[in-house]
Parts: sequence; structure tokens; C-alpha cells
Amino acid sequence: MESAEALLRSEGYYQPVLEDIVEGEERPVAIVSVQPGRRFVLAEPAIQWVAPEPTPDVIQTTRDQLDLESGEPGRAADVIAAEGRIIASLTEQGYPDAAVQPRRVVVDHAAFTVAPTYRIASGQLVRLDGVRLETAGPTNPAWVAALAPWRVGDRYDPEQVAELERRLLETGVYDGVNVALTPPDQVLADGTRPVVVTLTDRPRRIVEAGATFSTADGSGIEGLWTYYNRFGRADTLRFQLRLADIDSRLGADLSLPHWLRPGQTLALGTAVVNEDTDAYRRTAGVLSADIRQRIGKTSWFSYGVGLDAGLYDENRFDPLTQAPLAITRDLAILTARGSAYLDQSNDPLNPTTGWRASLNVQPTAVTGEDTLLFLRAEAQLTGYIPLQDEAKTVAAGRIRLGSILGGDELTIPADRLFYSGGGGSVRGYEYQGVAPRLPDNTPRGGLSLFEVSAEIRRDLGRNFGAVAFVDAGAIGFNEAPDFSNLRYAVGVGARYNLSFGPIRADIAFPLDKRDGDADFQIYVSIGQAF
Repeated sequence: MESAEALLRSEGYYQPVLEDIVEGEERPVAIVSVQPGRRFVLAEPAIQWVAPEPTPDVIQTTRDQLDLESGEPGRAADVIAAEGRIIASLTEQGYPDAAVQPRRVVVDHAAFTVAPTYRIASGQLVRLDGVRLETAGPTNPAWVAALAPWRVGDRYDPEQVAELERRLLETGVYDGVNVALTPPDQVLADGTRPVVVTLTDRPRRIVEAGATFSTADGSGIEGLWTYYNRFGRADTLRFQLRLADIDSRLGADLSLPHWLRPGQTLALGTAVVNEDTDAYRRTAGVLSADIRQRIGKTSWFSYGVGLDAGLYDENRFDPLTQAPLAITRDLAILTARGSAYLDQSNDPLNPTTGWRASLNVQPTAVTGEDTLLFLRAEAQLTGYIPLQDEAKTVAAGRIRLGSILGGDELTIPADRLFYSGGGGSVRGYEYQGVAPRLPDNTPRGGLSLFEVSAEIRRDLGRNFGAVAFVDAGAIGFNEAPDFSNLRYAVGVGARYNLSFGPIRADIAFPLDKRDGDADFQIYVSIGQAF
């Protein structure tokens, strides 16, 4: 009966009538008779400030955050939660040392009211000094200090402190990052308090090796040698050697996060590449430089330049003679490129609501045995709609469009044409397998691209899920997308959800299989298909 009374009081029933009743003789049953009585309601809540008081505008803002209205049920949980909102509001307004004193709640049995009075010690308004790096290591303290999103003397803002932590974490070179305000007893002479940063470095050098096998994309082996923080500014220097059926390369790339400004990354790369696809073979030297600027937490835009120079051995199609051609030519290709990615979804690997959009534009100049200018543009939009509570079932969709303006199918380098087919586009077809084929079964690249996908994703519980999907795609030979030669595929898949995202396994079947197409394709990877 004591538990029942405590439960009723927590819900605002302070005058219940409880009675123990025993019914039955042979098999007696204990019953608690409950008459809850009238429910008490909230009276006007009050806040008593322990000196020093915060400024009047802070007091008003904090009171607005109480979210307690006179006349509402006097629930204990609501009274306690309001106290937490007071502290959160003070912290957001520059009072991180705010603390609660024992509150006083008066229950008036005559007026049937519950009147809470909160006693709050806000502490002093905190203004920030710079950043103090307290761990020894290769990271330059001046570089860390430059990442702070505040100026000396600015009011403490927990979101700014969290942003500094995010900026350090997103570099990917630290196993642990801790960013915290110094204790109240470490106030500097000018009244400011520093922010202390402690970093746990990843191993400075990492050697990795791997092997891949795919019926659609070929097989290969790869070795990576990565050097972290070589220049003391959370940089990543990586050397790569890959021997594969389709894309072999020897190269190096350097990533400099927060270059010149926070959130901006400079990526430099160089490689010798040998591509051997059904549509073309390319042996070239590649140089690139790109700058990426983060927008918010997961969106970004980038711009840069790339230079490719090498030998192109291409199987092409002559639109005039309707005959296949074998072309070998030396080309140098200079590409300016700009990209943008907007992410309004709720999860990077397993989204259940929201949308994503990407755009890629590449003005390109070609010289060598052919000379031309063209513009390659590509856009993609994906969306996610939960069909049930807690996203047990999710509908997901994707549409992708591409077009090349200027030049023609025969003169544009084969690696810049559009192809479709494979795990990232139209499942059920092999890599480059959607486009029409030449008489020798070589995929024919095109000047435009259209792809669309739809999935129903179902959570089966206990970390498992299932997916049913349909994909379609078409390659066109004019600047505008061509929908007359769409190819379709359907499939099902299984998901096993880990803490960081799902492992997916899909099997897809082409609906209009041609000679040379496999009966099905299997795909295994981490994360959803889109």
C-alpha cells in the first residue's frame, strides 16, 4: 500500500483513500481499494537565487525555460524536470557552474495546489580565454588554439566548446579528444578561464593490406601505408599500392584539415593509374588539388583542379557508320571541379528520415591528339520516409541525372563518359553493364545518365532487417537523358545492424537480361545502398 500511495503522490494525488481488503476464505485474495481523490495542480513556481544573481535578461530567459504552467497537474516528474531545464538554460547563457540547492515544494491541502520553489546558485558569468593543450605529442598547440570558435573575452557557450571538440575529432587522427572548461579556482587575472584540450594520438604509422573479390567489379589486392600528424596539424599522409583487374594504381595523397580556416580541408594527390575496363584502358599520371569546406555537421562544398595525362586505348562506336572503332591516343586533360553535398538525414549509414542532395560540375579542357572543351554535370537526390512509428518500416528513394554539354560521344575521353550498372547504381547488372553494347560486347559510354531506385526497408528486430528493391537506369547518347532504353532490376537483401551501421547483403536480378548478362549479382558492403 505504501508503494501505491507513493505512486499516487508522484502523479499529484495527495489525498487518496487506500484500504486493504481480503476476499475469499479458501483462496483469499489481497486487494488494495484506491480512491485517488482530487488531483492537485501546480501553483505559480518560484526561483530563489543564491547570490550572486545573474543579470535580469538571464533570469527572464531562464524562467521562460521552466515550462511549468499554473493549473497543470502537480506531477513530481514535471517539477524535477523543470529544475534540470533551469541549469541547462543557465549553462547555455554562460553560467557553467550553476548548481541547485535543496528545493522546497509546498503542498496546500486546502487549496489543492503544489507550489515548487527552486533555489539556484548560478555562480559567476564565465568569459573564455584561449585554449590550453595539456598533452605532449606532435600536435602544434598554436594550431589547436586557432581552431577555437570564440575570441578571448567571449561569454562561455557550451556549443562553441563542443564545436572545438568536433573540429578535432573530424580530423580522424586522434583516438580520443577531451575539451573542458578549467575549474572555477583557475580563473586568470583578467577574469577569464581557459579551455583545456587533451588529445590521445592514434599510432603514428599504420600499415594495412587487403584483398577484394567481386564477380561484377573484379578482384585485387591493396596495401596502404599511412602517416598521421606528420606536420603537427592533424594531417594524414597516405601511400597506396593497388593491383586489381579494373583499377591498379601507385599513389600518394596528403590531407590537411582546417587549412587556413576551420572546417576547410586541403587534399593533394598524385598517382600513376592503370584502368582496364570493358569499355576502355587507360594508363596515366594524375595530379589533383581540392579544397572542401564543411557546412554544419555533415554537409559540405568543394572545389579544385585535376590534371590527367596518359595513353587512352578505347573501344568506341561511330554514330555515322554504325561500326565499332578502336582508338588509341595520348591526351592531357585539365579539369576544374566543384561539388556540393547537403545532408538533412538522421544517420550517415542507416538513414530513416530526411533527404540528401549532391551536385558535381566539371568544366574540362582536353589537349593532345584531340582538342575540345566540355562540361560534365551530375546530380543526385535521395529521400527517406518512415512508414511506421520508430521507423520499423522505411521507404527510400534515389534519383540520379547526368549530362555532358559540348563535344560528342566519339571525341570525349572514354573515362569521362557516363556508364551505369553495379552495386552503387543499378544492381543486377555488372559494372558498366546497363548501357547498350557494341558488337564485340564492349559497353558503350554515353552523354547522359538516368538512374532511379526504390527500396522498402523493414526492421525485423534483434539487429536484423530485410529489404526489397527495384532499380532502373539508362544511358543516353544525346545531352538530354534518354528514357527509351531503360533497364530494370529487382532484388531482396538482408541487413545486420551493428552499433555504427548495417552490414548489407543484396541479391539482384536483371528483368530484361541480354546475352552476356549474368542471371544475378550479389553485393556485400557496410551501410545502406543509398
